[in-house]
Amino acid sequence: MTDRPNAGRFEGREHRLPVRVYYEDTDFTGLVYHGTYVRYFERGRSDALRLMGVGHAELLEGDEPMAFVISKMTLDFLKPARIDDELLVRTCYRAIKGPRLLISQVIARGGDDLCRAEVEVVCIHLDGRARRPTKLLVGKVQPWLAPSS
Repeated sequence: MTDRPNAGRFEGREHRLPVRVYYEDTDFTGLVYHGTYVRYFERGRSDALRLMGVGHAELLEGDEPMAFVISKMTLDFLKPARIDDELLVRTCYRAIKGPRLLISQVIARGGDDLCRAEVEVVCIHLDGRARRPTKLLVGKVQPWLAPSS
């Protein structure tokens, strides 16, 4: 057993991150606050990258420093999550197009999808200008891209 945080796992090209709902994640009714879903999705994207071998700190400190910003996020709230629920954040990196990474995500409880997200992430220079991802980043993400549908 290890005391290290768990970054989830890949099943095929889909990253899966278990998340439990805590009191701090909810509003006064015991339902997950809408902004919390965005945080869960962020954890899913970050931990997927971590398991691909891409660390945010390394991107900032590399020879060609870069970061990510969200340029677009569409959320569909389908059913509420509740305090103490065990959720699964599923993340699929779909494509790299110029400076953009296209990502689909789902938060599920059991067999029920609770929230879906389509996310567009842009690679940027540290001054905020868009830039293409480095060859190293593309090389680490490319094998995990979901097949086009």
